[in-house]
Amino acid sequence: MTVGELNPLIHVPARLRIMATLSVLPVGDTLSFTRLQDMIGLSSGNLITHLRKLEDAKYIRTEKSGNGPASRTEVVLTAKGRQALNVYRAALRDIIDGV
Repeated sequence: MTVGELNPLIHVPARLRIMATLSVLPVGDTLSFTRLQDMIGLSSGNLITHLRKLEDAKYIRTEKSGNGPASRTEVVLTAKGRQALNVYRAALRDIIDGV
């Protein structure tokens, strides 16, 4: 993908919000599924669907610990995801700047 192209996987508003939210964390830091859900404002089913698409592209990684009510899912932006978001930002800047 060249800088002039907007990545259609990231361009979906919900996935863009997910990526942007995770990108402000220090590299390697995680956010819990429930915290991310609260911050993004998506239903759990909708968030799961978007996370799967991002995880299939290896832009994020999820890690589940525990079982049943004590289970916890953590979400982290991968290096590949951070790079893809940086390329997306550059393409968006080019469009906005009229380049």
